[in-house]
Amino acid sequence: MKKALFATLFAVTLASPAFAAPLTYTIDNKHTFPRFSYSHFGFTTQQSRFNHTSGTVVYDAEAKTASVDITIDMKSVDTGSELFNEHIQEADFLDTATYPTATFKSTKVIFDGDTPSRIEGEMTMKGVTRPVTLTVTSFKSMAHPMLKKPAIGANATTTVKRTEFNAGKYAPAVSDEVTITIAIEAIAK
Repeated sequence: MKKALFATLFAVTLASPAFAAPLTYTIDNKHTFPRFSYSHFGFTTQQSRFNHTSGTVVYDAEAKTASVDITIDMKSVDTGSELFNEHIQEADFLDTATYPTATFKSTKVIFDGDTPSRIEGEMTMKGVTRPVTLTVTSFKSMAHPMLKKPAIGANATTTVKRTEFNAGKYAPAVSDEVTITIAIEAIAK
């Protein structure tokens, strides 16, 4: 009887979800693109993106905890125009010669039920660190259909002021407020 009970307890222990503990996910830079949009003299809303992003997400579905650490290669800015890509990297805007990366590090992830809904953290750009809250507009956690590994994906958005990051040339004619959206996919290590 004791052997059967021990065997049952041992089997249950082995069958317990392996993902009950936090998993670390590496950002998939082929499917993760921070985008930014702003009003250009009130004529149009311009949209651009950064092509190279790295970082990690630590996520524990059972405990409903998470953390996010993202680094954006600011030199990978893609406005759709090579000439403007160079222009926007100058000192009055992104100043990529001095500050080649920007970062976002979460300080708190708020869940709504089982789903992350807001990510509070600090964004550092051009040597300036400011609090930023990302609103999560979609979230998915499942096995990646091709890689057969745990994966997560999310879309999130926030609005920042360029002047608060010393990137305010032409503000307010070219809007000070910039909407940042990020589509992120990450695969478990």
